[in-house]
Amino acid sequence: MENTLQRIKVATVNEVPKGIGKRVRAGNYEIALFHLADGNIRAVENRCPHKGGVLSEGIVSGNRVFCPMHDWKVDICSGKVEEAEGGCVQTFQVEVENGDVYLLLEDF
Repeated sequence: MENTLQRIKVATVNEVPKGIGKRVRAGNYEIALFHLADGNIRAVENRCPHKGGVLSEGIVSGNRVFCPMHDWKVDICSGKVEEAEGGCVQTFQVEVENGDVYLLLEDF
């Protein structure tokens, strides 16, 4: 059986300041939204795979967020961790329409 995606409004563009993460909940998901300098909004799961640091509280630089616990760098676009140990976080598809931010989620 094929999974269907649910389109869930989680914020407005104005609620996601550039360079700062925003934590949102949608169903069973806790997600970090990031409004990048290029204007794109990206979404990743809100936990670093290293020790569970809250990524929405990290510092954003370019397309990376630095985990606030141990400074691990996570690529916000791919979800890949840029450390020797590796790992990744789940990424989520984002749509922006008329100033509203939507996530496309499976199994919502």
